[in-house]
Amino acid sequence: MPRLLSRLAPTEGMRVRRSKPKRRTELGLLLFGSFIVLATYVLASVGTTSKIPANLGPFLGVVLGLGLAAHIANRIYAPDANAVLLPIATLLNGLGYVMLARIAQHWAQAQAGWTAVGVGAYILTLALVRRSRDLDRYRYLLLLGAVILMLSPLIPHLGQNHFGARLWIGIGPVNGQPIELAKLALCVFFASYFVEKRELLSVPTLRVGNRLMLDPRPLVPILVAWGFTMLVLGGEDDIGFALLIFVLFMAMLWLTSGRWNYLLLGLVLFVTGAFAADRLFSQVNVRVSEWLHPVATGQINLGLYGMGSGGLLGTGLGFGHIVAACSTCANPIPDVQSDYIFAAFGTEMGLLGTTAIVFAFVLLVGAGLRTAQAARSEFAQMVAAGLTVIIGFQALFIMAGIVRLLPLTGITLPFMAYGGSSLVANYVLIALLMRISDEGERAIVVDQATAQRVVPPNVAPVPVAGR
Repeated sequence: MPRLLSRLAPTEGMRVRRSKPKRRTELGLLLFGSFIVLATYVLASVGTTSKIPANLGPFLGVVLGLGLAAHIANRIYAPDANAVLLPIATLLNGLGYVMLARIAQHWAQAQAGWTAVGVGAYILTLALVRRSRDLDRYRYLLLLGAVILMLSPLIPHLGQNHFGARLWIGIGPVNGQPIELAKLALCVFFASYFVEKRELLSVPTLRVGNRLMLDPRPLVPILVAWGFTMLVLGGEDDIGFALLIFVLFMAMLWLTSGRWNYLLLGLVLFVTGAFAADRLFSQVNVRVSEWLHPVATGQINLGLYGMGSGGLLGTGLGFGHIVAACSTCANPIPDVQSDYIFAAFGTEMGLLGTTAIVFAFVLLVGAGLRTAQAARSEFAQMVAAGLTVIIGFQALFIMAGIVRLLPLTGITLPFMAYGGSSLVANYVLIALLMRISDEGERAIVVDQATAQRVVPPNVAPVPVAGR
């Protein structure tokens, strides 16, 4: 036993030495991000009311308090995890809150409450999911939960229809989109199934005449699950999440097999599905028509006009014509608190501000891919890659829709747009990435410590005869 403890001691010591700099870096980035959020809050208040906000102290306390709570949870539950994931998420969240406070206080108050719930969900996820492999054990339970969550908006007197899509459920005064949590459960299920069937999906095993071909049978169960998801989302008249789940499925299938013919199959399915959806679902037809033929009073044009008026540096926080209640605003941006919040930033912070936001999401995606690359198991790699695909493509779809590169999907900009269920789900997503990152970095530390014990750095290798 003493010998065993002596062997473990260097590993634990090295873990402490490596984890402290990561957490110190994270703390510094959190403080810097809080300063940026505080500065933008003051500028927005001055631009709107011509005075410094009276609640500046409590606002700073809440921003710092929530960030520090998540930071302390990282020190306890994930000391070796990535140091930039949480600061970037809190910065985007804080900037989104500032814009919501500039638009209307009731949006900001509701978002502040959901932010607290999201941080709580972040801490709870880290405390409960102590090993990523635990998720693999419950893949079918997670699939069942995802199915229930996706079907819940179709239940009479529970589901609610907003903006042409039936994605919401309402319980008393609280309503939300259960698909936000369902997408995370589907990601874990896809990862678990694909890892188990990796060899069958990538190595030809079916003999047809004199040739070996890929056996299509392993794809049948996963295609059934994906097809069911598409049917449910189609029945709920949703385009955004249907596209997001489709991209998630195809990306994880390609990462598993490495075969381009699956991407070709996905392209065929996408074109066929898009053509059918344009003919069968009115909401899809309307969004595609607005994208191809925007009218002068259309939402897309109003968002583009707002971003165009911002120019390079923007009109200044609080000075843009973005709020519908503004008596002097000739072309207010519609749904500015949700779908078009990126256009609001383009109006008041200009091209430089929107570029900074895009760069922040690029850094977030890069950190997610780094987490997937360093993960300790194939399952953890697939989960991290899938979660990164979710947050990256969700941001891409909504920002590309605002600038008319793609049809507007109606999904929220992660961490920035108003939406309680989206905010909570994204904090859970970051917590899962932090758990996988902690495991991967810890494994690297253990491997380095083992290598140092096997070959001491100050001892030259023994020469081998004949060399």
